[in-house]
Amino acid sequence: MRHALLFRSSEGADRTLPLHAISVAEFYAEVMSTLHEIGLNVKISLLPNEVEDAIPFAEDRRHASYDPDYSNRFWCVLLQSDRVFKLFRSRFIGKCSPVHFFWGSFDLAVTRFSGRSAPLHPGGVPHLPNTVAQEAYSHEVSSCGFWPGSEALPEPVFYSYAYPAPDGFAEAQVHPAGAAWNATLRELVLPYELVRTAAAPDDTLLEFLQSTYEAAAEHGKWDRTALEHRGHWPR
Repeated sequence: MRHALLFRSSEGADRTLPLHAISVAEFYAEVMSTLHEIGLNVKISLLPNEVEDAIPFAEDRRHASYDPDYSNRFWCVLLQSDRVFKLFRSRFIGKCSPVHFFWGSFDLAVTRFSGRSAPLHPGGVPHLPNTVAQEAYSHEVSSCGFWPGSEALPEPVFYSYAYPAPDGFAEAQVHPAGAAWNATLRELVLPYELVRTAAAPDDTLLEFLQSTYEAAAEHGKWDRTALEHRGHWPR
């Protein structure tokens, strides 16, 4: 892993910024300066999304750490999770998102859609426009992913939720052992450590993804016959 931010334009410009311990404000200034240097005059929102105590990037001198070892570990977790999520995604023939990374909450996710409209999302996500959340959840979803944790949940987990959450979803019996409803997140979660130390990590994670999806689909009365691949699942 190079620990560098690469800039490449379609006109052949190529720049590299090394990643190391500097403040967010310094990093933001370097990024914007490099973009301007190669002719890309970019404007972005200056507040981080989904953060309660948000500090504008250009003013944030409080956060100034960079740990290459843990950055590399996180990258490896994302790579392995992405591989299994793509396998899980292949089992669904309805509308499904790509495996994607949310830079706000910092989670890797994949989302399945029932095809039916959903109630208007109430919004309320810190520093995220309500219109963004309402567009994202305009239709019923079953979404799952990997999350590195936060102060509210200080451990990495795999998660699964439904919007809108159907009656009985929180009480559903899901697998493997150790998967449970988290009342704070209002999601079903499986500790990353249980997957990492499992005899068959891929199968353990797939069991969680499948059983939690089935909880959403069964309690939400999705048309599973039309939405799921019923033949041989690719390995």
